[in-house]
Amino acid sequence: MFLSEVSRDSIVKAVSGLDVKDSEMVMILIGEDSIPDIEGLICDLNEKDICFFGGIFPGVIHGELKSAKGAIIRKMPGIEKPAVVNINDPDCIKIPDFTESLNLKSDKKYTAIILIDGMAPNIGLFLSEMLNRLGDSVNYFGGGAGYQSMKKDMCLFLSEGFINDAAIVVLVNIESCLGVRHGWKKMMGPLVATRTDRNLISEFNWENAFEVYREAVEKDSGRKFSDNDFYDIAKEYPLGLFREGCENIGRATVALTADGDIVCGGEVQGNAVVDILGGKKESLIKAAQMAAEDCRVPPGRKICHCLVFDCVSRALLLENEYSEELKAISRGLQLADNGEIPEGALTLGEISSLGERYLEYLNLTTVVTVLYE
Repeated sequence: MFLSEVSRDSIVKAVSGLDVKDSEMVMILIGEDSIPDIEGLICDLNEKDICFFGGIFPGVIHGELKSAKGAIIRKMPGIEKPAVVNINDPDCIKIPDFTESLNLKSDKKYTAIILIDGMAPNIGLFLSEMLNRLGDSVNYFGGGAGYQSMKKDMCLFLSEGFINDAAIVVLVNIESCLGVRHGWKKMMGPLVATRTDRNLISEFNWENAFEVYREAVEKDSGRKFSDNDFYDIAKEYPLGLFREGCENIGRATVALTADGDIVCGGEVQGNAVVDILGGKKESLIKAAQMAAEDCRVPPGRKICHCLVFDCVSRALLLENEYSEELKAISRGLQLADNGEIPEGALTLGEISSLGERYLEYLNLTTVVTVLYE
């Protein structure tokens, strides 16, 4: 459900109209330009004894519409109530033990939805701990909440309150299929990130990282960083972390520190093998359609939801052509006869399973998920 006029009262009214049962919960995604009284909203939904979770995002997606205003509201069948994991302190990341609840169910592969503060530290460590706890017993998908300006502020909410520096983990009693693509192509590499600090890269191949990056990008683009804002050029030249058997993991190059370190949109481990990527708008749009096409539901199963978490960087790069990406996703899903409309959010990083080996925090990527019974 897409709500164009967002207020505390309009959300409560919309959620109340869903007839939420004890075994169900509601996901609420809100565009950053229409944030209501969140504390009041939490109180109202708690008074109605409705289980809910959600976040503030740079934008929401409804079919072929992208807007910084509005809200997406979806009712889900739950396995457990949403869990909060504080990820601010790497020594205090405690993943709840969901295994008993999962073991009580059938041998179906259920789904874990993860909403995370996109500006929080230790996201990679948290996802590693999640994978260690649950392994491949579930499919994972989700995205980073927050603001396009990348200001650090409260961006996640559930019955416990309005929070940040945390993740919300929700197990839902429903199966899913995933599509994960970005469409960026190798422009230069491989390079070795020989000195890093979480999301900062200081050296490639024991040389100053920015000098290596600048030389390659200026040669390809014909533009100079000295004449432009860093991100105006860098948004077209992200990095890719090598992963065997799948597309490189995208890392947005979002800023340059005073010391000349490259600031990435996610962690980069020391000695990671990295490519400098480039891409045409056509290849990004095609990749989004392919992500949708990868979501193939087994015959005879009922589609319940189609959710899209798409990196806000793609919308910024594609600008007026971003609607073409959303149209491509709709084409790839081929849901016209089903009546299901893809909905979701623009995110500060995306989360998805990649096969059975990885649970990754992605940048610059389209994640499409079809949930079915």
